[in-house]
Amino acid sequence: MAYSKGDLVADMSAAAGITKKAGADALESLLGAISGELKKGGSVTLTGFGTFKVSARAARTGVNPQTGEAIKIPARNVPTFKAGKGLRETVR
Repeated sequence: MAYSKGDLVADMSAAAGITKKAGADALESLLGAISGELKKGGSVTLTGFGTFKVSARAARTGVNPQTGEAIKIPARNVPTFKAGKGLRETVR
């Protein structure tokens, strides 16, 4: 079963004793702050949870699966996440 953004807002709101609107605003604020820092090329570390950062992906040659022809895939920056020790131990 997938855990959706709505489920996360509901759980956050219940745990903090706030309205769902306030929980949604808090989550949007967090996601906006992380996105903004990544857009600037920085990283965000949540101790015990993990680190969000931007990695450079080199240009490469790929294959069009419909035609089999080679295509050039341009270089780009991509967001990455590395789980922290606390999260890794929780998932074990």
